[in-house]
Amino acid sequence: MEYTTLNNGVDMPILGYGVYQISASECERCVLDAIEVGYRSIDTAQVYGNEKAVGNAARKSFYYNQIV
Repeated sequence: MEYTTLNNGVDMPILGYGVYQISASECERCVLDAIEVGYRSIDTAQVYGNEKAVGNAARKSFYYNQIV
């Protein structure tokens, strides 16, 4: 994964996974899969209507130690 360094010194992944137009029913699985293969930046917005599924996937990833 390639990163860029922000002005505050934080490294941010250049490539992110977008969840626009992914239904809430499929979003959690898709985000879990994205995290499993290495994505660490998830592009989401409240207007997408799937933020709960994104949060559930992040929570499960922390629980299963996929994110360190």
